[in-house]
Amino acid sequence: MASLFSIGVSGLNAAQMGLQATSNNIANASTDGYSRQSTVQADRVGQNMGRFTTGAGVDVIAVQRAYNQFLTQSLWTASGTAQAASTTNDLTTALNGFLKNSGNLQTALDSFYGGFNAVANAPQDPSARQAAIGNAQTLVMAFNTFGQQLDQQRAQINSRISDTVTGINSATRQIAALNDQIAQAGSSQPNALLDQRDSLIQQLAGQTGIAATPQPDGSISIYSTSGQVLVSGNHAYGLQTGTSAFDASSTVVLDPSGHDISSQLSGGALGALLSYRSNTLDAAQNQLGRAVLAVAQGVNAQQAKGLDLTGAQGQPLFIVPYPSVAMFKGNQGTATIAAQVSDIGKLTTDNYLLTRTGSNTPPSTNGWALATTGGRSVPLTANPDGTFSAEGLTLTVSGSAQVGDSFEIRPTQDAASGLAMATSDPAKIAAAAALAATPGSTNTGQAGVGSVTVADSANPALFTAATITFGAGNTYSVNGGASQAFTPGQPISANGWSLMLTGTPASGDTFAVGRNSAGLNDNTNALDLGNLANAGVLNGGTVSVVGAYGALTNQIGLAGSMAANDLATQTGLLNQAKSAQQSAAGVNLDEEAANLVKYQQSYQASAQVIAAAQTVFTSLIAAIRA
Repeated sequence: MASLFSIGVSGLNAAQMGLQATSNNIANASTDGYSRQSTVQADRVGQNMGRFTTGAGVDVIAVQRAYNQFLTQSLWTASGTAQAASTTNDLTTALNGFLKNSGNLQTALDSFYGGFNAVANAPQDPSARQAAIGNAQTLVMAFNTFGQQLDQQRAQINSRISDTVTGINSATRQIAALNDQIAQAGSSQPNALLDQRDSLIQQLAGQTGIAATPQPDGSISIYSTSGQVLVSGNHAYGLQTGTSAFDASSTVVLDPSGHDISSQLSGGALGALLSYRSNTLDAAQNQLGRAVLAVAQGVNAQQAKGLDLTGAQGQPLFIVPYPSVAMFKGNQGTATIAAQVSDIGKLTTDNYLLTRTGSNTPPSTNGWALATTGGRSVPLTANPDGTFSAEGLTLTVSGSAQVGDSFEIRPTQDAASGLAMATSDPAKIAAAAALAATPGSTNTGQAGVGSVTVADSANPALFTAATITFGAGNTYSVNGGASQAFTPGQPISANGWSLMLTGTPASGDTFAVGRNSAGLNDNTNALDLGNLANAGVLNGGTVSVVGAYGALTNQIGLAGSMAANDLATQTGLLNQAKSAQQSAAGVNLDEEAANLVKYQQSYQASAQVIAAAQTVFTSLIAAIRA
């Protein structure tokens, strides 16, 4: 009877444990990260009866969770890539919004250049000039707005990087604590703790790319994409944030030793933030800034080639910010670097690092080497005045530098937000040509004046009256100077101007070049100002301002389109990974309902076994008494 009772009780207990596991599954069917649990049963070793062995009941040897390591790690990976795609999509969507809401730059550009054409139609009309100045101010505001919005997004990214690192450190500490509890539990399978740890690891994977390695004691070691240990056993090794070695306003990620590992991190929200800032936002700001410089420097240069309403040489309409130069905070010397854009046609959208090498071996020049922040080596040209030239920049070194000192040069990043008007006076628009050329009244040849243009507006002799006299054999002299050969179809240049003649001059013919005396009615330079919209300025004179802005628009639009497509792809992959993981570990309520019936019937049947044992035992006692 004792064995029958024991078998019945063991079945009762097994059924009760099954009911408890099933009930727990049903209760947690909607709990995120919960893994379905089930009992593992084993029959007890029975008594050897010689020719056979009798059963002794059942034992519940474990309550295990449904778990597939491969599917779980696939879910972690998919969570990281999906969160990265979502973060990038959010940022590029905002960037496209900035472009659309920045005062409609394309309209502002069209109106700005169109304003010069209106001035050309009526050079003395104050309303046309005032409208042109108003268009210029509108353009400046549009550029400023867009530039400031990009600056604000950069600040928001810095803040989000700090917040994400805080979240990473919180998750790693909790994972380390769970590692300790799980290791102490040994073989008792603390399912709830294991589920909590898996959920935290999935959360961590969404914040930054990770690699997770199970350990024999049940703990999990976690590493970042930079190779940094984040969790080992019950120890968490958190990341830190700091400021860039060149830019105190830029947040970077540091390892526990204080080394900048930002460029080595990828995956998750943190990787997306860092990648977007360095690859998309920097590129957009630099491209925008280069377009701004092309507008401003082109107009300012053309202004200097004309006369304003007072007859004075045209002055700049815009104040153009100089390139930003940041000193490495570890520099040992006293050197400072000044940079200016000297050739807009050669200017790129790169940022640069200028480093003191102390060597003259290429790529170093006079002890200095220049490279882009992306690592491309850039040749330096040493100028006679001690400055350096490279890719449209002129660099001036002051003070004494030590070997290893470096400087980051950002030629265009701050141009949009820093652009300003130099004047608001409509009379300052230089609508008239600066110079005029007239043929002598006694000329006998067939030559006429084609054009006279300003080649060097800064030449001090630009407005000095000059007389060109032709001699025998196609020669000429300027103001009685040395005789020079004249080639038909080629310009005559002197004092910062260039004169193009049509036809063939005769010996004794003269041409006078001097300040344009008909400036109030002349519109030559206003037409040239309006034509700057489509004039080749950038990339060696092959890309116009309008073309540069179009390229920026396409660049931003493409970034948004790629981010949206990637988000759709990664969301689909995440859903697939979730579905696969849930098919193995999720709770199916229909299945659990069936299990309830099964364990309920098992419980009732075990109770009947106990009742039968009780009946047999009672009958046996009654028979003995009789």
